[in-house]
Amino acid sequence: MPQRRLRKAAPLAVAAVLALLAPGVPAAARAAPPAPATATAARTDPGIPPLTDDRGRALTVRGWNLADKEHRGDQALADITERSLRDMAGRGFDLARLAVFWDDLEPRPGQYSERYLRKVERVLDWAHKYHVRVVLDAHQDVYGPAFGSHRGIPAWATRTDGLPYRPHPDDWFAEYFEPAVQAAFEHLYQDADLRRAQARMWQVLAGRFADHPAVFGYDLINEPMGRMLPGESIPDAARRIEATRITPMYNRLAEAVRRVDRRHRLFVEPTPAAGEGVPTGLGRIHDPKVVYAPHFYNAAMEAGRDYDPAAGWLRAYEAAVVHYPRAMRIPVVIGEWGPLDSSLPHMGRFYEDALASMSRYASGWASWQWCYGGGYCAVDAGGRYRPNKARTAEPYASAVAGAARDASYDPATGVYRLRYAPTRGGTTEVTLPPTPHGWHITTEGPARADTTVVRAGERGSVRVVGVPGRGDARVTARPGPGPGPELGSGPG
Repeated sequence: MPQRRLRKAAPLAVAAVLALLAPGVPAAARAAPPAPATATAARTDPGIPPLTDDRGRALTVRGWNLADKEHRGDQALADITERSLRDMAGRGFDLARLAVFWDDLEPRPGQYSERYLRKVERVLDWAHKYHVRVVLDAHQDVYGPAFGSHRGIPAWATRTDGLPYRPHPDDWFAEYFEPAVQAAFEHLYQDADLRRAQARMWQVLAGRFADHPAVFGYDLINEPMGRMLPGESIPDAARRIEATRITPMYNRLAEAVRRVDRRHRLFVEPTPAAGEGVPTGLGRIHDPKVVYAPHFYNAAMEAGRDYDPAAGWLRAYEAAVVHYPRAMRIPVVIGEWGPLDSSLPHMGRFYEDALASMSRYASGWASWQWCYGGGYCAVDAGGRYRPNKARTAEPYASAVAGAARDASYDPATGVYRLRYAPTRGGTTEVTLPPTPHGWHITTEGPARADTTVVRAGERGSVRVVGVPGRGDARVTARPGPGPGPELGSGPG
């Protein structure tokens, strides 16, 4: 499989990026590694509201990105098949972040491809069939096809002022810092006709799929970047671009989408600098259904290095990422995460630490990416999890009707526990990934589950209904076909 398909991004001269950003990492974050995670708990940050559904239930969403960057035109989205959605759902995931490309949607100004829209709709139909929510992601890499084989913003919407561009085949993220690419972003943000074209594109996309039952929301642009000023550091540039260019863009696009769809959520991202523990400079997006969707990557691991628990990166990231959603009182869903090489010696520890960290502040995540092969792919060509990626398949409460008190999953024992104050008659849903042992479910207090057993090898979707009574409800899922000792069924 070609390397470009396998790699999500390469670091910008990794050593240089780390040197530039490391001074911003608090000393406390670098002082000691976090303790090994023995369990993943529920969200514990009281300053960040949960993601909720139309019934007011607190949601947890977990899944994968779907992206086909190789095929376009008649072959667009060829790598995303019904099998992709069936396999994702069958492993216990309920969220797909689907990369869509403006250059495929509008190959010529004002001419929107009905064929491409039908291809997107086909993927949404599969997602609905397998009960997977979809975030439509307006994806771009290095702006778009005007710069080599990249995808995203059409060549006709690319203005470079005649500035130079040099490809970096071994480090393509570095191409964002080429003068021509930076000029293209500046024109997108500043030129009135390009602003209108981007808004129309979103109106076409959201207008077409506003009523599709699989649609969960719209990610307005993937990993936005911009133009650095002479002498400006990467963190300073990121915050300035986010405040003065990206925030106004998001408000323009939010207004455009709301003309055709007032129901679905709008996912907004900072620049990729957030991945190195740089607090975002994004301002307020004036919409009641905004979700903060930063990405969760580390430059060293993007270069193929092993996780270093003592480096303090994960702790610094978590400390920085929570400021914006706390201030804006909006939920968090991590839009992308996952290492290039999950087989390295410390990657088991990385997955434990990362899952525990995200669970403290995020309502969910979409890992990069669901595909069949090597590199970032979740599974190999035969559909078997690649090293350590089975750790992402944990039990979780996908919807809680009531006030969640706590929830935890212990990978060492395979036992999941949920405690909450139920709403009478409200339905709480617990998702259980398939295991060789199956699951035994018990409830205590004012709630009753619709099943007590999930058979071996099957995904479980357990519904728990609040009934008259006092106190908290407790739901416990243990591996095994019935009551008994807590059998070990942690990730393989």
